[in-house]
Amino acid sequence: MTTAGTVLVLAGRFDPTADLVVEELNRRSVPVFRTDLADFPQRLALAARFEGTEWGGTLRTERRTLELRSVRSVYYRRPARPRFPDAMSPDARAVAEREARRGFGGLLTALPVRWLPPPGRAADAEYKPLQLRVAAESGLTVPRTLITNDPDAAREFGDALGGPLVFKPFTPVRGTAGGESVATYTSVVGVEDLSHPDVATTAHLFQEWVPKAYEVRLTAVGGRLFATEIHVDSAAGHVDWRSDYAGHSYRVCEPPAAVAAGVRRTMDTLGLPYGAFDFVVTPDGEWCFLEVNPGGQFGFVEQATGLPITAAVADWLEGKGT
Repeated sequence: MTTAGTVLVLAGRFDPTADLVVEELNRRSVPVFRTDLADFPQRLALAARFEGTEWGGTLRTERRTLELRSVRSVYYRRPARPRFPDAMSPDARAVAEREARRGFGGLLTALPVRWLPPPGRAADAEYKPLQLRVAAESGLTVPRTLITNDPDAAREFGDALGGPLVFKPFTPVRGTAGGESVATYTSVVGVEDLSHPDVATTAHLFQEWVPKAYEVRLTAVGGRLFATEIHVDSAAGHVDWRSDYAGHSYRVCEPPAAVAAGVRRTMDTLGLPYGAFDFVVTPDGEWCFLEVNPGGQFGFVEQATGLPITAAVADWLEGKGT
């Protein structure tokens, strides 16, 4: 089977967010070729030639073939890493993985099509220090923040704030302990905690605590914004709503005009067509930027509110959005 005008979906096998987008594209009769980078090289064959000014060739599985010139867009949704034969030595595996990233991955990025999100720009945008600077330059309110591995500097920062502050990991920290899944979320820390020797072991991000009435997940797709209030009824969820999904309630809202403009400027500066923004809204109604995830989930918001985020993503991948 050969497809034309195809959306190439690079996602894990079990990804409900990618499933929503694929189902919507199927409903619209838009051709989709879904695979995972983990399929390469054992279940996915690549053959590409550079002729004239562009790359042509195929991606092929046991059942389907994709003509690279037929790709209209790529939906890059947290694919896994390439998976190599178990018999490969660790050294050979390391070399093969580098070659796959530069060869297969490089070929995909060379396709002259739109990406959601563009891998290079998305990788840059995941740096929280960059996010905070760009958001502030774009007119969004950003909490006072310290990055340090110096316990004395951390203590001085806490003393200067004169109030509660939080610790945030730079990347999601998940694993298992005692056979159970565990994760590190945002946590409130006291000034007395900032002198702990563990602060010196790596970079830590400390931020002033922003009083909150509720939080907002604002999903931006192109120039379209979908905002939802997130209300929680637990102490843990009040600090970080991701720690207690069961205690949420949701309400569709409209961002203030200045916030909407700041979000769009942030997206433009970071070069992103998609972003899942998190805000704290204070009791006085001020929206305070926390972070933006260039590949964040949206299914739970859409399921709770009915906001047409999947349709907006599909529009963009079809070429209907800017």
